[in-house]
Amino acid sequence: MLVLLPPSEGKASSGRGAPLKPESLSLPGLAEARAAVLDELVELCAADEEKAREVLGLSEGLRGEVAKNTELRTAGARPAGEIYTGVLYDALGLATLDAAARKRAGSSLLVFSGLWGAVRVTDRIPSYRCSMGVKLPGLGALGGHWRSAMADVLPEAAGDGLVLDLRSAAYASAWKPKGELAARTATVRVLHAPTRKVVSHFNKATKGRIVRSLLESGAEPGSPAALAEALRDLGYGVEEGGKAGALDVLVDEIH
Repeated sequence: MLVLLPPSEGKASSGRGAPLKPESLSLPGLAEARAAVLDELVELCAADEEKAREVLGLSEGLRGEVAKNTELRTAGARPAGEIYTGVLYDALGLATLDAAARKRAGSSLLVFSGLWGAVRVTDRIPSYRCSMGVKLPGLGALGGHWRSAMADVLPEAAGDGLVLDLRSAAYASAWKPKGELAARTATVRVLHAPTRKVVSHFNKATKGRIVRSLLESGAEPGSPAALAEALRDLGYGVEEGGKAGALDVLVDEIH
């Protein structure tokens, strides 16, 4: 099973570890596309802070993020699972998984990124700021930049198992499963059980808990239907959605 996750806007600090080693990142087929984004992002942020802030869509209060991007090649790097924070990652709680579940997380979780394309949670990266919605002056929209590279690399990463796609729309634009792979791709929508309305904040927390539950159980469903059954066995209320592979997870609380 391959689980596709969005990153978090907020990120932990890079820390004092060894700097980025691009050649050590998973999915080496993305290396050329990664280098192109890294080069332009660093150059943009080093040359013109105001232009960089505009391009990255940063408020005045986030001006320091521009300076952080200028140091991407020399800043300390940490496992991506420690860099990404926020509601989904808090609920997922990678640091508190047992050894077996952490091993499964390392092989099955893939975090999409405007800068890196996609990384595993064990890949060591520095803290950065560059969402998939950014349009760099030279490369253009990052969703489009990543599409061709992803088309070659992601099907191989998916193998012959289930793909659980929990990405937001911006990150889903970088790669969409096609053909036979699309038939074994599942998406999840979180609904308030009494009203059947889509929830917002609790959506991310619920998705984090779902991933944690699957990792802890060791479940390896091979199809969206098998995933629905696995989630029911784990105590989730699940209904088949209107589209193939779409699952609705029902929650009683909205936070």
